[in-house]
Amino acid sequence: MKKKQGILVLILTAVVIGLLAFTSAVGFGPTGTGAAKNIKTGLDLAGGVSITYRVKGDDPSQSDMDDTIYKLQKRVESYSNEAQVYQEGNDRINVEIPGVSDANKILEELGKPGSLEFQDESGEVVLNGSDIADAQGAVYDDPNTGVKKYVVSLTLTKDGTDKFAKATEENLNKTIAIVYDGETISAPTVQAVISDGKAEISGQSSIEEAKSLASIIRIGSLKLELEELRSSVVGAQLGQQAIKTSLIAGGIGLALVAVFMMIVYALPGVVAALSLAIYTGLELLMLNAFDLTLTLPGIAGIILSIGMAVDANVIIYARIREEIAAGKSVRTSIKTGFQKATSAIVDGNITTLIAAAVLGAMGTGSVKGFAMTLALGIVLSMFTALVVSRLITNAFYAVGLRDEKYYGRQKERKTIDFVGRRKIFFTISLILILVAPVGMGIFSAKDGKALNYSLEFMGGTSTNVTFNEDLSIEDIDKEVKPVVQEVTGDANIQAAKVAGSNAVIIKTRSLSLEEREELNQKLVDEFGVDESTISAESISSTVSSEMRRDAVIAVVIATICMLIYIWFRFKDVRFASSAVLALVHDVLVVLGFYAVARVSVGNTFIACMLTIVGYSINATIVIFDRIRENMKSMGKKQDLADVVNESITQTLTRSIYTSFTTFITIFVLFILGVASIREFALPIMVGIICGAYSSVCVTGTLWYTLRTKFKPEKK
Repeated sequence: MKKKQGILVLILTAVVIGLLAFTSAVGFGPTGTGAAKNIKTGLDLAGGVSITYRVKGDDPSQSDMDDTIYKLQKRVESYSNEAQVYQEGNDRINVEIPGVSDANKILEELGKPGSLEFQDESGEVVLNGSDIADAQGAVYDDPNTGVKKYVVSLTLTKDGTDKFAKATEENLNKTIAIVYDGETISAPTVQAVISDGKAEISGQSSIEEAKSLASIIRIGSLKLELEELRSSVVGAQLGQQAIKTSLIAGGIGLALVAVFMMIVYALPGVVAALSLAIYTGLELLMLNAFDLTLTLPGIAGIILSIGMAVDANVIIYARIREEIAAGKSVRTSIKTGFQKATSAIVDGNITTLIAAAVLGAMGTGSVKGFAMTLALGIVLSMFTALVVSRLITNAFYAVGLRDEKYYGRQKERKTIDFVGRRKIFFTISLILILVAPVGMGIFSAKDGKALNYSLEFMGGTSTNVTFNEDLSIEDIDKEVKPVVQEVTGDANIQAAKVAGSNAVIIKTRSLSLEEREELNQKLVDEFGVDESTISAESISSTVSSEMRRDAVIAVVIATICMLIYIWFRFKDVRFASSAVLALVHDVLVVLGFYAVARVSVGNTFIACMLTIVGYSINATIVIFDRIRENMKSMGKKQDLADVVNESITQTLTRSIYTSFTTFITIFVLFILGVASIREFALPIMVGIICGAYSSVCVTGTLWYTLRTKFKPEKK
């Protein structure tokens, strides 16, 4: 790169950072397009619409309720991945959709859940709603005429496929009417026998009409018929103060990381700070562009991707210093440093990206939200590290900053005998792992709860209270929640305001009749509310058994996919096995912390565990990449233990610095955040410390043990 090009790149960098900062802070146009304030936020951060449906008929079975809740959950995720569906009482279902404020519009678009039947010309039912797996509105150009055609694409269940094949064969060139709540909404003519479970309904005049019909068919595929009981707009559960403190914490955390990088890495640290600023701006811009809904689990995904963005820069600059220490010129060191760092960065990020893709495809609710923000962050972190940082570094060199004092020289470090101490490390890890089952067993025997399950996992009681004045969420946090906690003895309390009224919905653990009466009396005594306006209902968990099952299956498949990728890239199943065992180690240690510290296990628990998985696998890949590289250059007489010890020692600085910078961002969030955010940040800090320990002390030595104990047979 020539000097003029270098100057141009640096000017362009300043312009891009300024433009991204302006976009994030202000945005463009009257609505502030692109501004951070326009990012969709979930019920916990910004509120949304709450709709309560009641089942038509008497005494629905629990299996039918569970099936309906699960299918409705899938339906409402078209509005937001963070939407929640849960049972209230025996025959009611609550739907909470974040980031929206027009309840009537949602009700109109979602449709009125009712019965759906496909009837032949004789009025015989050939299919019903439960035979429909999915329905989507679509548009395509007719290959013959070029005219746009608007259709509804149907996907049938296995049973529905068999039924429809028979029905279309018997009714060829005849109509099959789609009847919703006794009204015919469409009567398409059967033009061919359909046996593959895929069908199209043509004849719609617009994409809106096609989507509307698809929506009715989707909602009509529920097992139970529902009718709207009530709907309302609810406020944020955490309040503006929580959002404000989180933003301040994030800003302080990023600033501290930038300062730390500049102090430690000199000029490359400045590059890292500039790249991090561009990364943050792009992240906010993309959250807007992809219309993602941001909640606490989503924030976890962003935090992890920020950690990986910093990690990539640390790996690169450590490599540059090593090359300078080896006697190479600064220019050659920059080029070689980026080249050698690329494999570790790409492998670590792609491994985590695989997990994010699987979780996004198979997960639901907060799992999907976490996966989408993580995937976005990973792609941006690789781009800023491998493209933006390279351009800026070469630009600084081109304008004359060529002395090695600007880049630093890796100091000689005495190789630490990690392999020789592996028995100590394995013993410590075994003790830490045993904390989980022992702690869970003790508390299970003591109070019947192995973990401190929250409302999201256990369900509870929803109390609707109409106060004499309009309380803010901050007032509710300071004044109302302490009163509720006196009765429940549990800090796990959720509260949401109903917009346009003085009503507040308070969710707690399940309360007995005596506790409900005690709570009512305290609300009357403390706030002078009219007891007749207080109502309470039992609510189910928002994380249903099906959602938990989906999350577990997704994590297992993601782990298998990561194992296969590592096996393929490193050509040794023992690398993959060691990585997965280290991953399990970190998850179990954090689980033990949840058990002993009695930290609430809710939606953020899933996000926390997924964060640990991503962090653990990325840290492991870096060390394995160095072992693989050193093995290629090792002499025949060089001991394998020396190679492992040298590799871990060489990456020790990276392990410490990355863990420290990621810890900083979470620690500031923990210090400044409200109670629920601190409860979310604390286990992640434990996971970061545990991940640093396992990556340095366990992964490499575990691979060495597997390598020496399970040698491949000589042919």
